[in-house]
Amino acid sequence: MSSTPSPTAPATPSPPAPENRWLVLAVISAALLIVVIDMTVLHVAVPRIAADLDPSATSLLWIVDIYPLVVAPLLVASGTLGDRFGRKRMLILGLLVFTGASLLAAFAWSPGVLILARAIQGVGGAMIMPSTMSIIRVVFPDRQERVKAVGIWSAVMAGGAAAGPLVGGFLVEHFSWGAVFLINVPVLLVVLPFALRMLPESRHSDPPPWDVRSVAMVTAGVLLLAFGIKHGARHGFLDPQAAVALLVSIAMLGGFVRRQLTAARPLLELRLFANPAFSVAVGSVLLVMFALIGLELFFAQYLQLVIGLGPLDASIRLLPLAVMMLVGSLIAAPTLRRFGARIVTAGGLAASALAVLPILLTDSTDRYLLLAVPFLFLGLGLQLAMIASNDTILSSVTADDAGQAAAIEETAYDLGGGIGVAVLGAIGAAVFTGRVGEVPGLGAADHDAAAQSINEALTVAERLPTELGDRLLAASADAFLAGFHTVLLVAFGLVAVSALIAAIFIPGRERTRDGGADD
Repeated sequence: MSSTPSPTAPATPSPPAPENRWLVLAVISAALLIVVIDMTVLHVAVPRIAADLDPSATSLLWIVDIYPLVVAPLLVASGTLGDRFGRKRMLILGLLVFTGASLLAAFAWSPGVLILARAIQGVGGAMIMPSTMSIIRVVFPDRQERVKAVGIWSAVMAGGAAAGPLVGGFLVEHFSWGAVFLINVPVLLVVLPFALRMLPESRHSDPPPWDVRSVAMVTAGVLLLAFGIKHGARHGFLDPQAAVALLVSIAMLGGFVRRQLTAARPLLELRLFANPAFSVAVGSVLLVMFALIGLELFFAQYLQLVIGLGPLDASIRLLPLAVMMLVGSLIAAPTLRRFGARIVTAGGLAASALAVLPILLTDSTDRYLLLAVPFLFLGLGLQLAMIASNDTILSSVTADDAGQAAAIEETAYDLGGGIGVAVLGAIGAAVFTGRVGEVPGLGAADHDAAAQSINEALTVAERLPTELGDRLLAASADAFLAGFHTVLLVAFGLVAVSALIAAIFIPGRERTRDGGADD
């Protein structure tokens, strides 16, 4: 089914390729790398943050995923502002906001302050990401060079998310959890003068209207959805706060969809979802990030809180996952040419789902190969599926809709990560609370505190007599493993179903809409 072209005026013609375009790409990539790393850099720092700031289990989930949940709904809005006021100006402002928020996060003195700082980081990240792609389109007018530039951009996106735990583990092991934010400041201060000097300014000749109501509706809807999921998993979905949050979220998101479908020039061109291949590819991107970011958080906690590894050792155990994601970025193009988008997307998702199954055999003993081998297939499969989905997204629309398609893909990328942490984290927390049984000799108050999370259980165990503390540690480890295995089964089911849907709806060797073969 053909998508409806968005009724936007053509953009200003691109100028000749500047001589320093590859240096411009390097500056853009450095800014993008910091933004993407911060999606996952906290995963191995969670136990240290929990010990220092003593957040509740729900607050701890907000600390981790408020960042992608703020980035996702603001991406398209920030892109529109960049079209209107200048992409370079928007990127520079985003760098300043991100730097200030990183400073606040590094020295946060309470869970609330850290959540606020992470949210402000999300605003800065949303200002940076769309501008990077728009500037690439301006400085690389030649299609072949632009394909290479976009490939580098995609590799930075994938590599940053995969490398986040390794960077975080090193910094937490040698410094403190605040260092995972503080390291952003000197890097961004180095990038800033190069960005001011080298990046070209560009605007849309007839930018789409700025729709404040749509931005407010989608942002509130996403955040209330996450709150309803987290609160409902802990207190039951009939709890008044959870029920109201979910109902208001549905109303907000439904109103946003209606507004976009009836607007002459919508903020987000949702009519593109009328194309089944486009819809399934966007869903695949969301599911890939859902599984990757959500599971990565549980892997990091399992390695530290159950196995007993330090942050650096835990991040090294996650290295096969990161390495194979980078390998997937490098081999994606020839693999796509050889097998087509349908086989690569469905096969990558299927391999990822199957890689989850051996991890169900994990227990409280340290068995390196039981994780390392599945991580290899999980990282490679997820990355190949995501790049093949990106290819389907762009080849399923007209040239006029390419910008909107890219914006939807970026939104799915960040929203998948945020919702993955919210949903899988809430499921794991609910199972943990339900499975922490009575520990003989443990008082009711200590039991209630320990049942909140494994971090709380460790804190309670430290102040108990040795024998009683050991019994509590064993019970909490068993409860965490029960939650961990439940999360793995949920991830397996979602990714496996996504693989089946991709095999049915994604074309195998689709030709682009201008009649040429896909690259």
